[in-house]
Amino acid sequence: MTTRYQRRRRIRISNSGVMIKGINNQFEGLSSKLTATATSRPVGVIVIAILNIIGGIMMLIIGPPLAFAGTIIPFVLQSIPEQQQQGMVSGNVDLSQVLPSLVGAGILALGWMLMAIGIFSFIVAYGLLKGGRSAWKLTVIVSTISIAVNAISIATGNTIGIVNIIISGIILYYLYRPHVRAYFGKRLTAGL
Repeated sequence: MTTRYQRRRRIRISNSGVMIKGINNQFEGLSSKLTATATSRPVGVIVIAILNIIGGIMMLIIGPPLAFAGTIIPFVLQSIPEQQQQGMVSGNVDLSQVLPSLVGAGILALGWMLMAIGIFSFIVAYGLLKGGRSAWKLTVIVSTISIAVNAISIATGNTIGIVNIIISGIILYYLYRPHVRAYFGKRLTAGL
């Protein structure tokens, strides 16, 4: 590593090298500006990270009450008299035949899964803001899974899945844009 004094001294001693070193320094400055532009955080990545944070907060708000309800529901269902349980029918399923502990365990598991997804959302948001390749991959995978699940949901009659498919499609399209791929350190290939 040369100091500033050593570089000045070399330039003064060698007149023929002055022009080349000056041009090289200009190219180094230009390349550092281009690198800074290519690696600056795109606004859309910030928006996706904020959406992950909002989703994580929602999951952490909904998860604990569900987990708590999952621990209480078996006791509540057991305390209902059998005469009232006979009338507990949802669609074609007679809820009186379902074990209360099974219902409680299912709701408890759902609450814990939502809390885990909420924490996972914060980790992915942090990775997106830092430009982590794994965060890019996870966001692509989750968006793809979301499109598949919502397509199945639409096939069963849930029309709100259309909105989720559109949002996930926009996120996928944006993550494959060249400047976004460059931010995450992904190579640009002709196929993508």
